[in-house]
Amino acid sequence: MEITVLLFASVAEKAGTRKLTMPSEPGDTVERVRDRLLGRFPELASSVPTLLYALNEEYAKEWEPVPPGSTLALIPPVSGG
Repeated sequence: MEITVLLFASVAEKAGTRKLTMPSEPGDTVERVRDRLLGRFPELASSVPTLLYALNEEYAKEWEPVPPGSTLALIPPVSGG
């Protein structure tokens, strides 16, 4: 099975895509999926300290498990007015 990863704002710009799929691996957590994504897109590393995560449309912490078939969103801080 796979995990769908959604990227927003500056993270999407750096990666050059807004959506991709990754293979699911046993023991996946938000952090492990993110780190595999960094292996593919090292330019995202500078965004990590301020990222928020959503797992299946609910905010998630880095240690939370990511089941196969899930959707994980990486959300950088945004400003607006």
